[in-house]
Amino acid sequence: MTSDLDNLRVVLVATRNPLNIGAAARAMSNFGVRRLRVVNPYEPAFREARSAVGAAGLLAKAEQYDGVAEAVADCKLVVGTTVAGPRRDLQHRLQGLVEGGRQIKRQLRSAPVALLFGSERYGLSNQELSHCHWLMRIPTRDEHGSMNLGQAVAVSLYELVRGQKKGPAKTTSGKKEKISATSRELERLTQAMLKVLHDSGYIKPRAVAAEEKLRRLVRRMELNANDAEVWLGMLRQIAWKLGANEKDKR
Repeated sequence: MTSDLDNLRVVLVATRNPLNIGAAARAMSNFGVRRLRVVNPYEPAFREARSAVGAAGLLAKAEQYDGVAEAVADCKLVVGTTVAGPRRDLQHRLQGLVEGGRQIKRQLRSAPVALLFGSERYGLSNQELSHCHWLMRIPTRDEHGSMNLGQAVAVSLYELVRGQKKGPAKTTSGKKEKISATSRELERLTQAMLKVLHDSGYIKPRAVAAEEKLRRLVRRMELNANDAEVWLGMLRQIAWKLGANEKDKR
C-alpha cells in the first residue's frame, strides 16, 4: 500500500491552531502518508508544533500554498471531508467513509488524490468545496458533530489503509485506460468557460456564486485529459470569435 499512499496529498485549509497541524502530521506518519499540504494557515510557525511527535521531518517538508486551486493542481481526484451531513445544504455528492474510502483507494493506484480538511471553526467554505469532485462524511452523531482536526485526519487515513495487503499494486491489462484530467487542467477549463459565459452575457457581472457552480459542474463531467483539452480548444475558439465580433462592431 505504501506506493499507493505516495499518491495521497493531505490538504489542510485555513487551519487556525498549529498544534492541530502537528497532530495531523503525526497521524499521517502513523499510517505512512508523507505528502502534507497547508493552505493559508492562521499561524505561520506551524512547522514548530510540538504535537508532531515523531513526524517533525514530515512537518518540515509540508508544502504551503495561498489557495486551494494551487494546492490540488496536480491531483486527478479532489475529495472534501465533512461531518455536517444533512445539517448543511451541500451541493456535492456525499459519500460515507467506507464507500468514499474505496473510491479513493481505487484512484490512488494510478493518480494523485487530494483529501481536503477545513478549518477547525468553519470547515470548508463553499468556494473551497467547489474544487472538490465529491465529499466524504465522517459519521459523527448529530448531538456532537464537531471533531478535532487531528482525529478527523486519523480516522480518514485509517479507512484508507484498513484491510490493505502489503505488496505491489495490481496492474491492469488489455485496453489502455483513459487518463483523468488533473485539477490544474479542469481549472483552466473552468476559467475559459467562465470567460466565454461572461463575454456572451450568459453570466451577469454580479453573479458571485456563478464561478463556484460552474466549477462543480465541470468536475461532475469527469473528463479525461484528452476531452478536457478538446473542450479548452473549443472555448478558446469561441472566446476569440466573440472578441473578433466585438471589434467588428466598433
